[in-house]
Amino acid sequence: MSEFATWQYCGELDEGYKAALVQFSNGKLQNSENVNFSLYKSKDTTNPRKKFRRILAAETDRLSYVGNNFGTGALKCNNLCRYFVGVLNKDSGQMEIYDAELFNMQPVFSDDLKDSETSENQTRSYRDQVDFCIEAFGTTKQKRALSSRRMNKVGSETLNKAVAKAAENIIDEKGVTALVNDAAQDDLQDESAYLPPCHADGVKPEEIYKFEDLLSPEEYKALQVPSEVLKNVTSEEILKMMEENSYCPFVIEALKNLPLDEEKRDHKARCLWFLNILIKFRSQTVIRKKNSLGPDVPHIINTKLLKNFTSLTYNNGSLRNLISESMKAKITAYAVALALHINDFQTDLTMLQRDMKLSEKRIIEIAKAMRLKISKKKLSLESGGEEAHKIGILSIPLPAIPHTKRTLKAR
Repeated sequence: MSEFATWQYCGELDEGYKAALVQFSNGKLQNSENVNFSLYKSKDTTNPRKKFRRILAAETDRLSYVGNNFGTGALKCNNLCRYFVGVLNKDSGQMEIYDAELFNMQPVFSDDLKDSETSENQTRSYRDQVDFCIEAFGTTKQKRALSSRRMNKVGSETLNKAVAKAAENIIDEKGVTALVNDAAQDDLQDESAYLPPCHADGVKPEEIYKFEDLLSPEEYKALQVPSEVLKNVTSEEILKMMEENSYCPFVIEALKNLPLDEEKRDHKARCLWFLNILIKFRSQTVIRKKNSLGPDVPHIINTKLLKNFTSLTYNNGSLRNLISESMKAKITAYAVALALHINDFQTDLTMLQRDMKLSEKRIIEIAKAMRLKISKKKLSLESGGEEAHKIGILSIPLPAIPHTKRTLKAR
């Protein structure tokens, strides 16, 4: 039988294990000498709940029997009292006492079982076979989960039929063309929730994604103190940052070319510091404390990150901030917009993609949703070779919105 794949035959009882006492559900044996018993033990010796599970099989001339010490077929009395077996040594007159366990042996009709197994296994899927094993040998928790899944499947099938019927009625009433147009409009509205505000009527690139939509004047002011370390950075400190990996490569590369003009240098340092914080924040999943990025992050910046880029969830009696995949997409879009302001509205998407551990396909998808033009540029490597990078360019007029554009939600 396939369900015995995780069991092995015991030639004799393990040392320290209980002896087996049996009772037969359909009566008493008239001659116990004509019964052959086989004991099987679980191979999973590391799991404390499964290591002592046993299956006892008995063969007679007429019937086969199976009993076990776990699951629904196990006798409850084993948990309520203890059984012992006494073995009398006739020569010495002494008796040795052993722990014992009672098995309830149920008859198994082998011919019927073989026929049913053969026909069922031919049509049974892998999922069905797993479910069959859970029914026979699964834990109480696994059996509850199986029952719940089957109930949900029935409910899901009923719901799918109702939805399909409702969809047919809507198509008949509105027509396919009207529905396609409605869906395209819904996609645009859905994406707007995960992209920075886009002012498509702007006449200059800086008016498309306005800087004040990314950082308010109060937030920008709060960046002055923590960004001082970048504003006055030296080449030796840049090398140390690279060794310690304290700043992402995109930021380090930009620090090598800070403007000499004091005002422009200060502005770029603040933007780079905030961009680095955005990328670090994106790498998290659950925010367990408000200052998760360290004490140097101003309170107003922490509040902005939690308010704009997390979802408040309730778990195990407490509230926590979760960065879902949709919120990660939103952070990515805001990081791209900020990088555009840092680099004269042409930014290296390949470097950003690597810093945020994204696929190239994903960041290109987000960049196109932001209506950027995508170009290729070969960059020289320190090793002497060249590498092609994708560059995102914000230019006027903006490209048309693709009709097949997908939403930025997690897929």
